[in-house]
Amino acid sequence: MRFQSNRRQEEPEINLIPLIDVMLVIIIFLMLTTTYARFSGMELTLPTAAADEVEGQPDEINIAVTAEGDVLVNRVPVTGRDVDAIAAALGRAAPAGKKAPLVVINADAKATHQRVIDVMQAAQRVGLAHITFATRSEQ
Repeated sequence: MRFQSNRRQEEPEINLIPLIDVMLVIIIFLMLTTTYARFSGMELTLPTAAADEVEGQPDEINIAVTAEGDVLVNRVPVTGRDVDAIAAALGRAAPAGKKAPLVVINADAKATHQRVIDVMQAAQRVGLAHITFATRSEQ
């Protein structure tokens, strides 16, 4: 008597579908719990140089913008509050025949942004392209 059937023995196989499911759950968990940090600064090493004293200081036009919105060009108040009045005052303050002076804007921290933009537009109308802002260092 023969008790064994003519069946072939099945080869053992590994079912990969549950393994893939578990791996996807782990990846999703890691993605949700990971914190991403953005660094907005860059680390720079700036070059150094030794320079002699500057022979000719460029002409400067100092513009002050107060918290109330008043504009002073070289400590002289500007009568109008529009861009044309500021441009006229800058035109009078700019030396004729010399190269373009440096415009230094000293704006109060509470001055409106629009007044500073008005000063910059006035400088552009007169042809003064070299503009910088003065700041106070915190000590």
